[in-house]
Amino acid sequence: MRPLPKSPKEITPQWMTAVLRNSGSLPVSAEVSEVTGRQLGEGAGMLSELSLLSLTYSGDYQDAPATLVAKFPTLNEVNRGIAMDFRVYQREVRSYQEIVPKSPAASPKVHLADIEGDVDFVIVLEDLSDYRVGDQVEGATFEESGLALEELAKLHGTFWGKVDSEEFEWMPRFSNSWNATNMLEGSQASWEQAAQNFDEYMPQWIRDIKEDYFKALPELQKHLDKEPVTVLHGDFRLDNLFFGKEPHHHKMTFIDWQGPVRGRGPVEIAFLLAQSTKMEERRAHEKELIQRYLDSLQAQGVTGYSFDEAWEDYRVAVLYQWCFVTLVAGSMDQTNDRGNAWMTEMVKRNVAAIEDLNCLDLL
Repeated sequence: MRPLPKSPKEITPQWMTAVLRNSGSLPVSAEVSEVTGRQLGEGAGMLSELSLLSLTYSGDYQDAPATLVAKFPTLNEVNRGIAMDFRVYQREVRSYQEIVPKSPAASPKVHLADIEGDVDFVIVLEDLSDYRVGDQVEGATFEESGLALEELAKLHGTFWGKVDSEEFEWMPRFSNSWNATNMLEGSQASWEQAAQNFDEYMPQWIRDIKEDYFKALPELQKHLDKEPVTVLHGDFRLDNLFFGKEPHHHKMTFIDWQGPVRGRGPVEIAFLLAQSTKMEERRAHEKELIQRYLDSLQAQGVTGYSFDEAWEDYRVAVLYQWCFVTLVAGSMDQTNDRGNAWMTEMVKRNVAAIEDLNCLDLL
């Protein structure tokens, strides 16, 4: 299916016909006769552009999809620079090619995931518009958080303790890697701008830990890179989660594989609970939700990982995730109202979680 289109406008009926036939979704008795597209999700995805494709067919197209979602690199130069620094386009394509097919975690059907060079990628996915998408600004409920952690454990359990091999060398480790260095340096460079952008939501005590925090960050990364490690999705936040509304739907599924890393599972528990879950729901059900994750993990055959160990990893991860907050809050496009809205909630929730869990004791 090469050369790849560089935007939705470059998608031709002939190219889409080839994609769908290759994915087993279109019989040879039919072809795509027309493709139209419109932008999706302004502010929901900062590093990519999403388009909803509407397809018209000729011939006996049977149950071929009427709509699909196509993903391309962002046109925003600032955000594209972040994407290049973290190699997110290559990582997402390889995740859809090599990780998603091996895991029982629910995923939309992938019709194509390919990249030419470092930037020019296209991903064509099943349209999940008949699902209910999570709302990062509103925040996840207890039940949404529980469903998400159960599904996440299916991913983690598949690769638990099995990722220290050449097969996974393309995926960075949580510490002592270019990704770890970029997280540290990016957070340092963005801290002051983040404080300026979200001034009223960053209390003085969080500003005062800056020096100690960055001294401790490499050790936090090492802690979260201790064996056994697994494949982490890397961006397990509510805007990337979809909840089924119909009996034939998955209860919950997720998208956006731009940041996979190898690390400890509670990294992603902290990312969800401390940045996406409603503050009052996290406070009321935190330990119950972590146990729900562990129960699902054990159902995947994982043993020897206790609640106490998971809880300590979770506290470390909540503190660590502050570097992600400052990196994004200090470098994101400030003209994006939707992005600003969910970033505001992320800052508020992570600050509260650090305080609630006495995470500063870990410095």
